[in-house]
Amino acid sequence: MDKLKQRIIEESSVMSEQVLNLDGLLNHQVDPQLTMEMGREFAARFADAGVTRVITVESSGISVAFATALELGVPLVFARRKKTLLADPDALCERVPSFTKGIVTDIMLSRKYIQEQDKVLFIDDIIANGDAARGLVKIISRSGAELVGLGVVVEKCFQAGAQAIRNQGIRLESLVRIESLDNGSITFAE
Repeated sequence: MDKLKQRIIEESSVMSEQVLNLDGLLNHQVDPQLTMEMGREFAARFADAGVTRVITVESSGISVAFATALELGVPLVFARRKKTLLADPDALCERVPSFTKGIVTDIMLSRKYIQEQDKVLFIDDIIANGDAARGLVKIISRSGAELVGLGVVVEKCFQAGAQAIRNQGIRLESLVRIESLDNGSITFAE
């Protein structure tokens, strides 16, 4: 998506050779029109997959996952990172480290919102090391549902997460692939 690449160049900041700050686009502020375009793109890429639910991990993936679910006409379910008083005691749970937050959290998904007959599309904002993605993939597998693919807005090709997901035989579609953040400059993969 050329428009997304342009917005990343204009509005993001390279924090280090490993970290790209996308707060103005995905993680703190959300542009509704751009988000809807991303959702339409993911819906088009997975139109033939028979998706019955879109799933994500809270919170940065929710807006793009919502746009995708809206375009596909299916429910959106998100895995929570914090247990609430109303949490399902029988929820599917996986402990995962967060690359950007520098902490380990549990992600939880109620069994009520994912069924064995579901064909699930996982949408996320960024894939770096892929720890959260692998955790949610495990939860989906344990639910008995079929994971039809993973759509990510930004793939950091220089980190192992996307390749690890692809090595599991999972279809992964990225809207933008970043080859490098070396010397404070964003280099896109072609």
